[in-house]
Amino acid sequence: MPRILIAGLFHETHTFLDGVTPLSDFQIRRGDDMLACKGDSSPLGGVLELADEFGWEMVPAADYRAQPSAIVTDEVIESFWNDVAPVAKHGGYDAIYLVLHGAMVTQSFPDVEGEVLQRLRAITSVPIFGVFDLHANFSPRMAALADCLVGYRENPHTDARDAGLIAARLLNRCLTTGQRPHMQFQQPGIVWPPTGTGTANDPMRSLEAMARQFEGENESLWSMSIVAGFSFADTPDTGVSFVACTTADATPQLNALEKCAHELRHLGEITDPPVDDVLASLKPLPAGLTVLVEPSDNIGGGAPGDGTGLLRALIRHRIENAAVCINDPQSVREIESGARHVALGGKGSRLDAGPLELDVELVALNDGRFELEDKNSHLASMCGDVFDMGRCAVVKHAGIAILITSIKTPPFDLGQWRSQGVDPTQLSVIGVKAAVAHRRAYDKIAARMLWLDTPGPCSSRLGMRGKITPR
Repeated sequence: MPRILIAGLFHETHTFLDGVTPLSDFQIRRGDDMLACKGDSSPLGGVLELADEFGWEMVPAADYRAQPSAIVTDEVIESFWNDVAPVAKHGGYDAIYLVLHGAMVTQSFPDVEGEVLQRLRAITSVPIFGVFDLHANFSPRMAALADCLVGYRENPHTDARDAGLIAARLLNRCLTTGQRPHMQFQQPGIVWPPTGTGTANDPMRSLEAMARQFEGENESLWSMSIVAGFSFADTPDTGVSFVACTTADATPQLNALEKCAHELRHLGEITDPPVDDVLASLKPLPAGLTVLVEPSDNIGGGAPGDGTGLLRALIRHRIENAAVCINDPQSVREIESGARHVALGGKGSRLDAGPLELDVELVALNDGRFELEDKNSHLASMCGDVFDMGRCAVVKHAGIAILITSIKTPPFDLGQWRSQGVDPTQLSVIGVKAAVAHRRAYDKIAARMLWLDTPGPCSSRLGMRGKITPR
């Protein structure tokens, strides 16, 4: 019975944000507590379930996860390593399986995943396989030190669990055949904003199709990952890359992908129109639900989720039967204490205009824990089957329903709204703080979907990253 050491380290780090992400922000499972994830919708849950089919004995070390946010404190990587190192040094396992993000940065380590792999390689020479996010900033150390890391293939990330299973099956291939692949990767020198990396559209659609064709044509090519990169990280490896797991030379395939990426480069260089231009085009309001997408405050990209730009514009343009979500635990506490005038949002980014003073009507106060309606969403890949928004308040102002959460919540599942008594299908307009990953939930209910630009740290205008000034 093969024994597999398994560990997870998952954080997408936005290095242009103020502040740091401390250890207390991480959800941590150690040792056998990890086994409780077996069968859930995360990559870890899938691999633990598949292990039974392969007859693996799992050796759980530690699993650390946090939502995208600012640079992580060094304490996190050292705490993770203090949990993993004793298990790794004890030995008695045949391989290592890692559940990674690939774009994690701490105060001292711009390439956290590469650092962890280097520390593991100083202990053991066993095969190291694993799964990583499509928005990783893949590094030379990751390619050199692991045997086979497999990236998600879809954005929205509906296949995170499936990608984890692909990597596990490849590890089983390694263990049963004795073949041991290596990784080759190539960086074309391209950086796309998240809005330009949806796999339903070019350039990612054509690149993914090429990768799958290459896999089908070459038995020696175990996997080919198209890595979109995470543009809101200031690291030497930020940007697009291509990762081959192979027992031969994948240089011709990597060169072909790079050529295609440069030919289609302009299609990934997205910019969004100003919010006022978009809202002016909605008068009179058309029939059906209009989804307004606000990438600049993209929670899935690390933004605080409390930007007021879209809410201010909805009020300014007198758009009614609308809804937005703002993350503001302070306002939730004040409303629960009886306040009906709040300084809402605008606390998390210097780019925002600041808190918005509003008189509000209370609709509901609820706990924010909800079961995901879609177990294949990107939110499921992050948290499993349940998400907790913390204490929530639903209020109204000028015909706009405002869901105020205590924990920022990526808008990737409609259960977020329905659990709070709001039916999104009955609205004329709904705002989402996202870039692409929301589409899994909202495409099926939207009559139209419009992207717009507001002040915020995840703007598709990448040139603004180095021009953040205090308000």
